[in-house]
Amino acid sequence: MTDHTIPNAAVLNGWRKSSYSGSEGGSCVEVLDGYALGVPVRDSKDQDGPALIFGAGTWSIFISTLKGGKLQN
Repeated sequence: MTDHTIPNAAVLNGWRKSSYSGSEGGSCVEVLDGYALGVPVRDSKDQDGPALIFGAGTWSIFISTLKGGKLQN
């Protein structure tokens, strides 16, 4: 993968709020499923801003780490 960002994430459709984002609103992370180059992630407060693209393996490790409770505030 040569590009690791999408300059304007609003050009893609199908964003969903991450289940790990808080329910209070405010700081929300959105992800896009089914993107061929990896897993795009964006800040819901800046929908026209950039999205970072994570490789599928990297994303799986991140999710496993979250589910295992290994990341704490």
